Amino acid sequence: MGILEVKGVNKRFGGLQALSNVNLSVAENSLHAIIGPNGAGKSTLLNCFVGKLIPDTGSVMFNGESLLGRKPHEINQMGISRVFQTPEIFTDLTVMENVMISCFAHRDGAFRLHPFETVAHETDIIEQAEKMLLDVNMADKRNMHSASLSRGDKRRLEMAMCLAQEPRLLLLDEPTAGMARADTNNTIDLLKEIKEKRDITMAIIEHDMHVVFSLAERITVLAQGTPLVEDTPENIKGHPKVKEAYLGETV
Repeated sequence: MGILEVKGVNKRFGGLQALSNVNLSVAENSLHAIIGPNGAGKSTLLNCFVGKLIPDTGSVMFNGESLLGRKPHEINQMGISRVFQTPEIFTDLTVMENVMISCFAHRDGAFRLHPFETVAHETDIIEQAEKMLLDVNMADKRNMHSASLSRGDKRRLEMAMCLAQEPRLLLLDEPTAGMARADTNNTIDLLKEIKEKRDITMAIIEHDMHVVFSLAERITVLAQGTPLVEDTPENIKGHPKVKEAYLGETV
């Protein structure tokens, strides 16, 4: 049994069958990539993990408990955090304030803005936020306004906010989208560091095959809402059906 178990999941939108009999097992403490062409159903599947969508049929289990019917904040409290395609941060706040909000949410069970002028006594929160920033190499930018950060640093900040939730499963939806190659490589290194330092499972949706093959231990390929193959990166690279469906002869 994996920490995330998906069995017989189907999802239809009107006449479109977005997911068809999806079965997926993500092993604990692994990094599992989900790839496929546009329209393959990757984001739909991810939304079924975080409570934004409910499958028409099938089950989604996390650590032995069903995720179906739970609200996104309840799923977050169970130990699942998500990194979005576009970094989800509070751009009108400082880097430190962003991470402190996430620390408060983890402690208090709610994601709400706190009056920062009253938190000087919250030494535990401050220490935790500073530790998260150290972990993503952003301690020197703690007082910067988040709007002024590069896309790569915004992603690092979002990672710090997610890690403050102490997740057991981190879902990453195209974490390097829109990045220059240097920022992409820095993000790869950051994810490797996070994986080495923590007992954490990661499931990543990504179009950049350089990212996928740099990180993934297992890969599931979706095609038209159906899992085509699941295997190691080495075997995926040479799989004829995968080449035909998605990767192309250049891989």
